[in-house]
Formats: sequence, C-alpha cells, structure tokens
Amino acid sequence: MSDIETVDILAVGCGPFNLGLAALASTVQDTDVVVVDSGDQFRWHPGLMFDDAKLQVSFLSDLVSLVDPTHPLSFLGYLADVDRLYPFLVREQFFPTRREYEAYLLWVVDRLPSLRFGTTVEEIRWDDERDLFEVSVTAGGVNSVIRAGHVVVGVGTEPAIPTELATTSPALVHSSRYLYHQDTAHAAGAVTVVGSGQSGAEIVVDLLEANLQGGPAVQWWTRTPWFAPLDFTRLSLEMTTPGYMDYFHSLPEATRDEVRAGHWQFHKGISTDTLDRLHDLLYRRQLKEKLAPVRLRNGVAVEGIEEQPDGRLRIRGRHSDTGAPLSHTADLVIAATGYRPRKQDFLAPLDSRIRRDSRGRPIIRADHAVETDDALTDRLFVANADAHSHGVSAPNLDIGAVRNAKILNAVRGREVYRLQRNTAFTTFGVTEEELE
Repeated sequence: MSDIETVDILAVGCGPFNLGLAALASTVQDTDVVVVDSGDQFRWHPGLMFDDAKLQVSFLSDLVSLVDPTHPLSFLGYLADVDRLYPFLVREQFFPTRREYEAYLLWVVDRLPSLRFGTTVEEIRWDDERDLFEVSVTAGGVNSVIRAGHVVVGVGTEPAIPTELATTSPALVHSSRYLYHQDTAHAAGAVTVVGSGQSGAEIVVDLLEANLQGGPAVQWWTRTPWFAPLDFTRLSLEMTTPGYMDYFHSLPEATRDEVRAGHWQFHKGISTDTLDRLHDLLYRRQLKEKLAPVRLRNGVAVEGIEEQPDGRLRIRGRHSDTGAPLSHTADLVIAATGYRPRKQDFLAPLDSRIRRDSRGRPIIRADHAVETDDALTDRLFVANADAHSHGVSAPNLDIGAVRNAKILNAVRGREVYRLQRNTAFTTFGVTEEELE
C-alpha cells in the first residue's frame, strides 16, 4: 500500500469553484491540491453558451482576483497572455461574455497539472488510524485509492424537472440542454418555455428571433407574478458581499430560511439587458405580418403535462389570480425550471459523523467546513452546497475566491490569504453602541 498517493486536499468536482481552489493553491508552496471530476473534460454550461450571452458578474469575479489581484491565473493575466488586454480595455465592458469566461477557465485548466478528469469518486471513508480520508476512485476502469488530509466537495447541481412536468417524452427538454435541440426548436410549429429566470429568458429571446424569421409560435409561462428583473442595484448588491454572507451565517437557522426566501430576485430574475432585448423583439413583431403567435403568461402554475397521440405535449396550468384553468399544446417544451443539489452518495460512509440541522442539511461553519465529530473537525469542506448556511452569495462566482481563501486558511491554520475586511457600506447586524 506504500504507493498509494497522499495529498493535502482532494477536491471532488471540477466546476469553477474547485478549479478556483486549485488555482489559489497553485502558488502556496506547502499545499498540494488534486481535483477529480467524472467528466472527460472541463465544460461550463455548454447547452446555454449563446454567442452573445454575458456574464452577470464583473471580470474581477474570476477565480482569484477578489482575494489576490496579483495572482498569475487572474482574468487579466489571461487577457495579457492571449494578447487581448488592450482590445478588452477599449471595449469598455465590465461584464465579459459567457463564452470568453469559459475560454478563461479553459486557459486556467491548461495551466494546472493537478486536475484529473474521467475520475469518479466511489466512496469516501475516514481512517482513524492514519488520521486521513481514504477515497476510492475509478479512472479508465481501474480502481485506486487516494489518501487526503482534507476533502472539499464541490459537485454542484443537476437539472431539476418538477413532478408537474414529469414525462418520458423526448419533446420535453431541460433548459441546460437547449442548444443541443436548437435546430429542432426553430423548425417546430410551437414551442413553450416554462420558467422565467435568466436561462428561460435567453431561450425566449432566441425563439423570438426565430419567430421573426417565420419560425415557431412561442408561449412563455411563469408562476412568478411578473417577469422580474435581477436586482443588480448598487446597495442591493451589497447583499452578495462577504460582509452580508458572514452576517447571514450568524443568524439562527429558522431566521436564515425565512430571510433566504425573500432573496429570489437575486438569482431567479432576468437581466435588464435581456428584458430590453425581449421587449424590442416583441415590438418588432408588430411591424411584420403573418408571424406565428407569441404569448407571454405570468402568474401561471403548471399542473400537469400529457403526451398526445401525435407526440405533441399538452401543458395544463392554473392562473393564480383568477383560478382559471389553462391549457395548450406544443411540439416542444423547454423546462427552465432550475437545478437541485447533486447527490453525494460517496459520502455515505461518513454520514453518521456529519451533524445536521432540523431539516437534515449538513451544518456548515463560517469557514465552509462541515460540522462533524471531533476526528473530522476542519477536514471536510463544501463549495456551492451552503446556500442554506451562507445565503444568496453561495452559488455566485464573485464569492468563490473568498470561500476558497477561507478553506485554505483553515486547512493551513494560518492566514495564507488576507481577506478584505470592509466589503459593504451597509451595516447588517446590530452594533454594541446601538444596544440600549
């Protein structure tokens, strides 16, 4: 067993967050990080990679800059390396396109030898005798073991289809795979999009552009009361800062759940640019004749879906204000219905050692460590599985570097990376001098 590899940190899942952990750790001499992912290669939302879709956060929200702006794997470092720094400057766009951000991520991937794709984690156990995790992995059909002092779980989310839309029909497609079905959508007679977040809105934009060229009829249903914008106003954005994240974490569990429910507009709304584009496309339709109809419906909850004998889908819903039942038939239904946490069955051997809250969720500390029994204290961490404990910032790219810095600081037991102390003008909690 002497040839078994031992590492300081094993990160499970190679999305932007664990990729960022490897990037930050790459300049820390006494820390080795290995990232494993079951996928054959790094991909970032390929089914929604529209050419002109923009990132919804600044280029500074890269893998490293908000912790170490001098880091060699920053977005600006990437631009300089590919000779695009001056064109990016002249472009004067704070928000890069999604495609350019993926190109940056792939540039980082090429510079990190610590990433292993095509490697599936089967099981994570704790060896009390060695005081290490023993992680069983499979790569290329070969089973092996990696020992790790610490584990960071960042397997992300997976597409979610609500039971009301459950069907085995190939005519229902989750929004995450839309571009793989784009040609079919454009050639269809009628397409329905269910869900009004950013992904749903971008798909409707694409369908409206096709409609203007004689393409499909389009219906857009959402249960929200209106097609709401993302709340990206300045002081509202302070709710996504490390300062607010720390405050949110300090609240009691029940209060956190209640507060978090009111933050839906930070992640379920639509960018104002996309809303403007939608309205412009709808206006331009008025200048053309004989186009297939378009109908937008807010305040409608889907109640069921049935496949028809001809393969089309009948969607049933209810109008929330009037209670009236509604239905229509479409050739293709796009479910822009979001994502759910990916299963973590490989953690089953540790289940009895993980402490959970009243709703069965792991208790996550401020430094993103999972609360466990004494042996595993400061050993198991999570990335983007802590919205219930850290709030609206958890899935945001602009918090990734801060979370990873906290994890590295906790692992090393020292301030490897200094964190910004003043991140918001708003005072979120109650100060001592304010108390009566």
